[in-house]
Parts: sequence; C-alpha cells; structure tokens
Amino acid sequence: MALTGLQIQKLLPRTNCKECGSNTCLAFAMQLAAKKVNLSQCPYASDEAKRILGAAAEPPVRLIELGADRSIKLGEETVLYRHEKTFAHRTAIAVNLNDTDPAREIDQVLDQVKNYQLVRSGEKIDIDMIGITNKGGIAASFVQLAERAWKSAGKPLVLRSSNPDALIGAARAVQGSHSVLASATVETADLLRAAAQGCEHALAISGEDLDAIVALASRMREQGFHNLLLDFQTRSLSEQFQTNSIARRAALKSDCRPLGYPGIKFLESQKDEGVWGVTASAVTEICKYGGICVLPSFDPSQLVTLLTLRLNLYTDPQKPIQVEPRLYAVGEPKPDSPVFVTTNFSLTFFIVSAEIENSGVSSWLLVPECEGMSVLTAWAAGKFSGASIGKFARSIGIEDRVTSREMVIPGYVARISGELEENLPGWRVLVGPQDASDIESFVKTLTTKHTK
Repeated sequence: MALTGLQIQKLLPRTNCKECGSNTCLAFAMQLAAKKVNLSQCPYASDEAKRILGAAAEPPVRLIELGADRSIKLGEETVLYRHEKTFAHRTAIAVNLNDTDPAREIDQVLDQVKNYQLVRSGEKIDIDMIGITNKGGIAASFVQLAERAWKSAGKPLVLRSSNPDALIGAARAVQGSHSVLASATVETADLLRAAAQGCEHALAISGEDLDAIVALASRMREQGFHNLLLDFQTRSLSEQFQTNSIARRAALKSDCRPLGYPGIKFLESQKDEGVWGVTASAVTEICKYGGICVLPSFDPSQLVTLLTLRLNLYTDPQKPIQVEPRLYAVGEPKPDSPVFVTTNFSLTFFIVSAEIENSGVSSWLLVPECEGMSVLTAWAAGKFSGASIGKFARSIGIEDRVTSREMVIPGYVARISGELEENLPGWRVLVGPQDASDIESFVKTLTTKHTK
C-alpha cells in the first residue's frame, strides 16, 4: 500500500536541512509520495526509513540505462498521458541485422546506422541501437557479428537468440557496451541473469502471456536483479496496443512492480503487410509506452516518420520547443545584408528562415528571447516589443556585426516599429509581410528597391 506524504514525513529526520534539494522534510516527503525523487537524496535517512520507504519510494517504472556512457535511458515514467506531466524517456529505436545476412549487406547497414542523422527543430537525432539476431542458429557467427557491430558503430546492441550459449558468448564479447540480452524464458532465466549481471547488460524476459511474465519478473526481483525489460508476445496490432496499455496501467495505478519495467518489441516484416504493417506496429509501440522498438531493416523513409513522431510525442507539452536566442546567418550574409526579426519559437524560426533561404538572398535573422512563444503570443505577453528587441540587439552587439541599418519586423506587430526605432537610434524599421509564405516576394521587392 502506498504511503501518504504525512506518513513518509514521520519516518524522515524532520530537520529541514534542505540538503535533499527541498525546502522542508514535508516537501521532500510529498515528492517521495509522488515518486518524483529517491530516498537516497536524503543524507540522514535512518536504516528503518530505508527499510520501510525503500519499496514505497521505488519508481513505478524502473530506470534502465544502456550504452557505454549510459546515455540511453528507458522507463522512469510516472504518468499514462503526456499532458498530465510529460513522458520522461523516449522509445529507443534499433535496426536489426541477422547473422545470416550477406557480408556486403551487413557492412552497408552498419555504415548507414553509424552515419544516419536526422535534424528536426534544430535537434540532431541518431539511431539508438543495433539489433543482432541469431537466425542461423550458429553461436560463433552470432558472437562474431555482435562484436563486429559493437566495434564498428559503438552503439549498444539488442542481442537476440534462443540459444543461451550464443547469448552468453555475445554478452562477454561486447562487455562494457551495456546492451540487452533477449529474451529469457522460465527455463533459461537463471542462466542468462547470471550472464547479464556479470557482464553488466540488461535482460529481456518473455512468456506466453502477462501472467507468465509477471511470475518470471517476480522471480528475478526476488533474486535482487532489476535490470529487466519485458518482451510481450502479441499476435496482432490490437493485442499489442492492449497489452502495453494494461501493463503500464497496472504498474502506475495498481503498483504492480513486476510490470514496472520498460518493454521491448521485435518487429517482423509480413509479406501481406510490407513496410506499412511494420510502421503501424512501430507507431503503436512509440505511442503506447514502448521501451525499445527493433525494426527489421534500415529504411530511411520509415525512420524519418518514426523519429519525427517520437520527437513530437516526447517533448514537454507545457514547454514550447525553442531555439537559442541569437543572431543567425541564413545563407552567407555580408555585413550589409538585410536583417529580419522573429521569435525563438522553433516552428516560427524554421518556417521564417526557410522562406528567407528560398528567396535566394542571404540575410541575418535576429531571434530574441521570447520564451518559445509565437509572434502574436509573445507580443501579447510583452515578450516581443520594441524595447525588448532593441535591448537584445544591443546586448549582442549587432551594430558591430552588420553595417545595414534596416530591420524587418513581422507584419502582425507593425505597431512596435516606432518603439523599436526609438530603442535602436539610427535604424529604420520596415514592416514585413504577415505570413511567412510572402517573405520570398517581399525580399525580392526589397532588394530591387536597394539596387535602383
């Protein structure tokens, strides 16, 4: 049974030392009750408190860290829906290789995975992991491919085999990568747990249904091993959706600790469904609490879709996506190139910069701090005014970087032009178009006037 904040406070030192980061022990207790902090943050917690609160303070979904630098983090979720708070750690995307694939194809995929990078909203996104499947049944070739993939790409692996000896050999070959061994059954769980624990890998466990997985996870927990992932065996898209939802709800709402681990899903290409079936399953996994999603092959068009979806889903809905406030160069502007102004809301920034680039005229784009708001919202909130823009422009020394003394503001905030000229003496403020789609024609008209 979960303890309340007041019940937890009675077990704490109640000195209000603030060393835990909270102002009072009661505030820390409330955070513990909400599973937002760990008891280890209290330096003076008694042994009795650790014993009683240890289990109560355990997060509903365990944190699993993968990769040599532990940079891939899974789990630690506390809500069912992102609007309640935000999802903490993104679904990791892996691309699979079989040990029966031709050597040339393996080389090509490893090179593609290693060098793949997608840029969205200013963020650079890579493929997280590589899946290695022992399809041929030969342990030696599986171990060799695992070692080769790890050395080539430097990404953690999802090692998949029904042969425990093959998994143990691969686990040793890539020790230090903090990868995943998949998937242990009731018969192989103890053997593979020892291998995963000894080589510091995570272990995926599987069963024919939820009850079997709960029983196996409980057994691993009793042995003190928590570096687990859950491999649900689902046979349809609807069953996948339902199983993932039931497991997450059980962990968060019913305090079912054996289901409080990230999931892992291996996607297989079906002849009758093709890439669309795989993509639908991957979308379901990303949207419905997936920990690791292993794609059957490298498909750039599919990856763009999935990674963009994941980026949108795992942003904080209460915090707009922002770009860094500064003076940006669009193209290769010279000191006398035009100067435009917009807010640091990422969507606005990328649309405006793209339209300026499409005009073919290199320009400067001044982006002041607007807390990630759009133009009209920032203006209404007093974050995008003549005074604030002028202050920011002076703070970055714009007059030392450009010789132009004309600045183009969005048409929707034409009324700030006079105020901006007052705050930037010697500058002439031009009112640009209201819609970004008209920037190209505006720039061409502007440059035509300057050349006459």
